[in-house]
Amino acid sequence: MPQRLCDPVAAASNGVLHDMEGVHELIPQRHEMALLHGIFEHDREAKRAVGFHDAKDTDFWVRGHIPGRPVMPGVVMVEIAAQLCAWISSFEMSKDDGKFFGFGGIEKVRFRGEVRPGDRLVMVCVVDRMRRGMATFSAQGFVGEKLVFEGGILGVMM
Repeated sequence: MPQRLCDPVAAASNGVLHDMEGVHELIPQRHEMALLHGIFEHDREAKRAVGFHDAKDTDFWVRGHIPGRPVMPGVVMVEIAAQLCAWISSFEMSKDDGKFFGFGGIEKVRFRGEVRPGDRLVMVCVVDRMRRGMATFSAQGFVGEKLVFEGGILGVMM
């Protein structure tokens, strides 16, 4: 089992640092693609952020992704991680007008558990490297104490 990037339960117990409105100030996703619902923790020195997504039975994927037993698609977990990486990158890289940090790729992604409606997915992202409009991140997702997602995210200035 990989080393945890943080204690997700302890991070969540701190309360919400930034709600969805605060997230929207820094990243452009809206409507059904606004998947990062808030931020629990932001450690600028460690270049780490802890955010969350509250899975609901009204989410766009529920009706069709395993009817009768809805399971969050892995691609949705990846997108939540990418949005958290974009959020944290806004503190690390200067942006010119009209530019934003976008999703560039994934590496060594593993899905280790299910996220179902009613679950809170706590996502942790840490900046591994940033340079000239490109960055790599380590990401992990948890439901309670259980690691359900891990992988590397590549971000690029768009």
